[in-house]
Amino acid sequence: MKKALAIDVGGTKIYSAIINEKGEIISEIEKHSTPKTFVEIKSLFEEIIQQHEDEVDVIAFATCGAVNNTNDGILGSTGNIAKGYPTMDFKALSKKPVFVENDANAAAWAEHIIGSSKGMPYSIMLTLGTGVGGGIILDNKLYKGKNGAAGEMHFKMRTDKHRQCTCGSYDCFEIYASGTGLKKTAEEISGNPDITTYDVIGNKDCSMMAKIKETWQNDILAGIIGLANIFDPDVIVLSGSMAEFADIEYLETEANKEIVTTPFKVVKASAGNYSGMIGTALLALGVK
Repeated sequence: MKKALAIDVGGTKIYSAIINEKGEIISEIEKHSTPKTFVEIKSLFEEIIQQHEDEVDVIAFATCGAVNNTNDGILGSTGNIAKGYPTMDFKALSKKPVFVENDANAAAWAEHIIGSSKGMPYSIMLTLGTGVGGGIILDNKLYKGKNGAAGEMHFKMRTDKHRQCTCGSYDCFEIYASGTGLKKTAEEISGNPDITTYDVIGNKDCSMMAKIKETWQNDILAGIIGLANIFDPDVIVLSGSMAEFADIEYLETEANKEIVTTPFKVVKASAGNYSGMIGTALLALGVK
């Protein structure tokens, strides 16, 4: 059975493990803090690969940033990692074949092959965390767009420049549906700039906190309705730390009342916390 060395690259942590064609993690999971400079990141990659390269058939990266359609490089700037990271020559890091995919796309593929959207040809995965990631599966294929940048969840929720998003534009879905969005909603409703998402989630008996959470969840709902109307999916999968606080049944029921396409499911992800590594390994190994 073929194996991949999977490396998941985020702005704060880098994980690595060996994964087989069944999507099974068959080694210890190694964790490193993401270095602050390009040179240090490259050196860490080389160290990880040198240690394990002879044990595997391919090196598979799941990374922040949009990845090109040849799966060997990053298309542009990523704001949460060292300057220069998008210029990384991934292929030069190993004597073995190297495969690169966006982390949200990789996680969506893991859900499609072994997780909550298994057996469903049309699915969308939303990763609700500090920001919002997305991956789209159409007709059992990962949809990447003409250059590889599809699936970015930065469509407009308003037009009055109410909130500036991390991308620099205003009123994107991400700045409402994310954990950051929940905090901003909490600040606006409570008038308290020091309020935290933990205050909202942990205080179930307070009517104001309930209103904040309801507002945030309805922002997620609006995005789900729009995505369902565009893509007519079998299922929308919610993953990430903030998905734990979303009412899946409510989102599915209310969305299906409003869409103009056909009924669909809303489910929580099941491929696990390392779905990015699993998904990129499966893609690199050609598992469909």
